[in-house]
Amino acid sequence: MENHATNAGDTILQLVSFNIGEEEFGVDILGVQEINRMIDITRVPNAPSYVEGVINLRGKVIPVIDLRKRLMMATRTHDHETRIIVVEIEGKIIGFVVDKVNEVLRIPQSVTEAPPPMVSGIKSDYITAIGKLSDRLIILLDLAKILTDDEKNLIMQTAA
Repeated sequence: MENHATNAGDTILQLVSFNIGEEEFGVDILGVQEINRMIDITRVPNAPSYVEGVINLRGKVIPVIDLRKRLMMATRTHDHETRIIVVEIEGKIIGFVVDKVNEVLRIPQSVTEAPPPMVSGIKSDYITAIGKLSDRLIILLDLAKILTDDEKNLIMQTAA
């Protein structure tokens, strides 16, 4: 795959797009290791409320974060479209529960812009940009910034 757009020098972003409720989000595909259907999640006592628990993924214990809860959105029952996006953040493997995975998108960086200072109740430090496609907006997330360093350490201790 060539990595250029119609505008010379315009970088192409490759994203995995997913929904939480009506909102569409995207994350850099390079950080995504795999996408799994929902499997049994083992709850962990005293874990933060947004930590669903841990899963056993091919012999590795991986903490799972409910992205809905982390982004302070209303909770919802998991269904046949619910997925766990497994990512590597700073050498740690973490799963994020999302309502539905849509597709892999290739969009020119020129169709993105910085998020407005107040973005619908979601802290904008996780949001790297807003992608403006012809028929929709995609909120680009940096999953590494969804959790503070203290939270990452706590979650990894929870998984251990």
